[in-house]
Amino acid sequence: MVPESLRRALDRALAALGAPGVEIRIERPRDPAHGDLATNVALSVASRLGRPPRRVAEEIAGRIDPEEAGVASVEVAGPGFINFRLAAREVVSILLDIVAADEGYGRSQVERGKTIMVEFVSANPTGPLHLGHGRQAALGDAIAALLEWTGWSVHREFYYNDAGAQIERLARSVWARYQQHLGRDAPVPGDGYHGEYVREIARDFAEEVRDRYLDDHSPEALEAMRRYAVRVMRADQDRDLTEFRVHFDSYYLESSLYTDGRVDNAIRCLREAGVTYERDGALWFAATRFADQKDRVMVRQDGTPTYFVPDVAYHLTKWERGFRHAINVQGADHHGTVARVRGALQALGLPAGYPEYVLHQMVTVEKGGREVKLSKRAGTYTTLRELFEEVGVDVTRYFFQMRRPEAHLAFDLDAALDQSEKNPVYKTQYAHARMCSIFRKGGMVPASITGEGVDLRLLSHERERELVKELAEFPAVVERTAATRAPHMICDYLERTAGTVNSWYHAGNPSRDPGLAVLVPDAELRAARLLLARAVQVVLRNALRILGIEAPERMIREEAAADVDEPARRAEPF
Repeated sequence: MVPESLRRALDRALAALGAPGVEIRIERPRDPAHGDLATNVALSVASRLGRPPRRVAEEIAGRIDPEEAGVASVEVAGPGFINFRLAAREVVSILLDIVAADEGYGRSQVERGKTIMVEFVSANPTGPLHLGHGRQAALGDAIAALLEWTGWSVHREFYYNDAGAQIERLARSVWARYQQHLGRDAPVPGDGYHGEYVREIARDFAEEVRDRYLDDHSPEALEAMRRYAVRVMRADQDRDLTEFRVHFDSYYLESSLYTDGRVDNAIRCLREAGVTYERDGALWFAATRFADQKDRVMVRQDGTPTYFVPDVAYHLTKWERGFRHAINVQGADHHGTVARVRGALQALGLPAGYPEYVLHQMVTVEKGGREVKLSKRAGTYTTLRELFEEVGVDVTRYFFQMRRPEAHLAFDLDAALDQSEKNPVYKTQYAHARMCSIFRKGGMVPASITGEGVDLRLLSHERERELVKELAEFPAVVERTAATRAPHMICDYLERTAGTVNSWYHAGNPSRDPGLAVLVPDAELRAARLLLARAVQVVLRNALRILGIEAPERMIREEAAADVDEPARRAEPF
């Protein structure tokens, strides 16, 4: 919320002092007591002007006409900071922009014309999605949405690891359960998959093929079970992701890299680039030439490629498909592959640092301060479905996104199940629903609130000014969050803003403070406060949508409709 009039005033002052064309950073101070906006430009130009920063700041401040700059005051602080307090009209005028932009408020075109692929989840189809996949799904989806909000053309892709040793173990595990289902004694391999879902796959497979493969130990029989199991697990994962509100533009199969010859081609190209050598019967990639800790085996003694080779081949397809920017959202267990994949791609002519990685830490579920597992189907871990069926999709998505990706996430089941405002999801949804309740009580359609003819000067209460400042900050928050690939910053913003909104709403209860009531008899004051309520509703809704979370119009108790202030059991979608 930086008035252009203030930027122009600073430009003129600096030009008059002999420092034209200087980049001016104007930010909101951490401490509101210091004002609405602040700049350190005096510190950055002091050496150029040959004068102490404090003196430069005083000279700049002395050349600014507050009225022309749209500020109420200009103050010099500390070694040379300049603080500004905005004029009341400048603070609240942003409300007109918010309601006019509506669903577009917070969007920008700063990255217009750029295309990017965001690859996330990319789970092996060897079992139900676990909590790590869930956190990755929520993070990747929010990062993709944030990029879209800042102008990127975003392509979401899921890379299916449907080849390799893990898939082989799945097939053998299904074969053993298939034999057991038909009455034969066949132990599941020790390194196989022992979850209940494997029994389900084997049982359904047996219903389809009967005893056709009972005595068939051929590679063809195992391949039939592999194809069936992979198809079932892919469908299972797709159902979970759809219910989790995550969708993809394309799916890429690892197996196709082998059938299309792309893995062999990647090996050949690396050989021709002169970055491989043979030792002990294996082919090695000279990864230390590209900042890796040690050289890596590319092709084993038995002629099979190691797992990072298809990763290289896959990322070459991203580049060939025109994606000059790519982000991989993956678990922290992929940390060791980053340098070797990037190094191999760099050896093949791609830019250093391609692709970009967002690595997240693991997730544990805690109840009463102790780790718990909810699993029935998977046996050894809690599945994503079990979690979101327990606490809801909105809560699960929010909790997965509310911490920095690089921080371990202890999913507090007690907090997630709390349906009061102590739960940050409900806190924000209550705030949105309360704004909607104002319009219902007034018999108005929210979209009809345009601000036309509203006297903005009437929004003079300090609570209202602070709330408007929070709303005005939203576009900048979206840009910063997108640039840093950090959805938790939207969560932080929502929690802070919802707190301000709820404080304003409760203060507006006539039984507490009649001066802040929204639906007051005074028509002009009512119109101004309705404009503020509409702007709040727009911002909260837009921020929640970025995170893939519903913005309810009302909160409803499970047993009966209740007032919006009552604890909610479920939300009515907006």
